Formats: sequence, structure tokens, C-alpha cells
Amino acid sequence: MGLDLDLLKRLVETPSPSGFEGRIREIIKGEMEKVAHEVRVDLHGNVMGVLNPQAPMRVMAAGHCDEIGLMVKYIDDQGYIYFSAIGGIDPGVLDGQRVRILSRRGEIEGVIGKKPIHLMEEKDRGKPLKIHQLWIDIGASGGEEARDLVSPGDPVVVEGRLTSLLNNLVVARGFDDRIGVFVVVEALKRLAQRRLQVSFYAVATVQEELGLRGARTSAFSIDPQVGIAVDVGFATDYPEVEKKVVGDVKLGKGPILHRGANINPVLSRFMEEMAREKGIEYQLTGEPRATGTDANAIQITRGGVATALVSIPNRYMHTPVEVVSLKDVEGAVGIITETVAGLTPDMDFTPLG
Repeated sequence: MGLDLDLLKRLVETPSPSGFEGRIREIIKGEMEKVAHEVRVDLHGNVMGVLNPQAPMRVMAAGHCDEIGLMVKYIDDQGYIYFSAIGGIDPGVLDGQRVRILSRRGEIEGVIGKKPIHLMEEKDRGKPLKIHQLWIDIGASGGEEARDLVSPGDPVVVEGRLTSLLNNLVVARGFDDRIGVFVVVEALKRLAQRRLQVSFYAVATVQEELGLRGARTSAFSIDPQVGIAVDVGFATDYPEVEKKVVGDVKLGKGPILHRGANINPVLSRFMEEMAREKGIEYQLTGEPRATGTDANAIQITRGGVATALVSIPNRYMHTPVEVVSLKDVEGAVGIITETVAGLTPDMDFTPLG
């Protein structure tokens, strides 16, 4: 069974910043309804597709469906739109970008502008810009026209279509973490063809970029014994990234499995065993503290959850040109599928050192 690249394209090209996940939610819900025994959306907006819901052990796999973005803050009398960040935006990658404002009147296209370098004083050239020094130009004739189309609080996304590169690599805006949601949904489809001894919850969580918020509420609701977060991780196979700090991670060499305080060691060993048994290539990194992923929130839910993290190596994270390898994506789907299919209700995940 190959990857559903049409679904991947729809996921990454649908704009849904944190707090505005409604657009992406309908796509995910529709895909889950094709194979899941139950699908539900909670009050927070998390989407959950369930297989074998009556089994005594509950396993949750989560990828967050939100992305970083911008929000309209102020519209001046000339019709220029000023904005702030939703999530961890680097202002240095914004100027000159094409954007879409998701207004109540529909999608409004615009561009992010700044003063041309020719008109800057010498002392200001090359200095990093702050976000309030940038603006969005939608071509409005003035403030009245702009305010009729756009309102404070409207979300904004930078354009970033899915494009293929050499060597099975793809580039898009929002692989953090649409690629994680894609992996979770693909695993759900494959596990629907397997005989499971556990209950499997595929979850598209919301508002991860604002503090792991959807993972907290969905994990509390599901109360899983096992949780697997799927996110992107830092690739270090390009210039200016320090392997001595981050680790040695390459695109195309398999998904990342993590070891450390945020990862249950019993579950971690089991996942590695499943990967080796099935001949699935993977990479290892060490995590000496809690990760900044849904795994952090899932692990400390209620009385504690045996948690693991599977990451897709990613170049240029939190930019409009994030790059991942489809080979690594396939590996992540495979590891999660084989791990969940191999779990039994009597397994004990208590760490023993």
C-alpha cells in the first residue's frame, strides 16, 4: 500500500493556523470516516478516529493539524494591514512573501511589503526587521475598502504549495505538522486491515503551536495507556546546523526515534525491535528533557502514559519551504503500523531502568 499523495497535497495546501483549524478538520474527518469504527470531534476541535474501540488497552497516535501563521491586528487609513505572529514565526522569512488572509468575506490575496533597500539609510541596511515593521498590501484603495474585506483577528497564511524536488524529497509550507497528521491517518488506514488486540485512536490535535493544548484535552478524554506523538524533527544534513548539538540526522535515512525523559524506555525498545524485524530504517536522537511536542503533554496526562515520539526529519522548519523525504514518511507509517499491530493488552510499560 503506497502513500496517498493526493491526501498529502490537500493537507499541506489547506491553510489552518492555530486556533483556526476548521478547514483542515473536515478533510481529516472525511478520511477517517472511510475506515474507522468511530469518528468524533471534541469541543476543542481535535479529530479522533477509532479502531477496535472495545479493546482493554487504548493506544493513541497524535499529529497536530495546526500550523504557524499570522493574525491581522491593525488596518491603517491607506489600507495597509499590520499583523502579529501565531506561533513561532521568524520575521526574517516574511518580507516579499505572498499571503492569503482568511476573512469572513473569503480568501483575500496579498503580499508582505517593507521599505525597499534603496530607500534605507546605510546604517539600517541588513538589520533584521521586527514584525511590526512589515505590512500586508492587498491592493486596497484606502482604509475603508480594506476594512470592508478584512477585520482584526483574521488569520493569515504564507503561500507554500507542495512541490517535488530531487531524490524523493518534497517541499511545502506546513509540514510542521501536516506530515504528522498524514502519517497518523495513513497508519489508521493500514491498521484497519489488520487484526488488532488493542484499541487504536488516530488523533489530529489542535493548537500545538500555542502550547500543546489539543494534546492535553484529547489525551485526557481518551485516557490511553500508550501514546505516540508524530511530529517533525531537525535534519542536520545542511549547512550551518551543528551536529554536536542537535545530532546526526539525514533526510532519506528513516524517521527519528527518540530516547530520553519524555520517552517510555519499554515502548521505545519495542518500537526499535519492530522496526528492525520489519527492515524499516530509522535514526536515533537523545532528548535529555521534555520535548516541545505533543509527546510532552500526552506523557503527563492523568496518572501518566507510556509515550514515544516519531519524527520526520525536516529542513528549514517554520519557513514556507520545509523539506522532507517521502521515504522517511513511509518509514514512519510502517513503524507505527507494526508497533500498534504488535501490542498486546498484557504488556507492562513500567520503566525498570
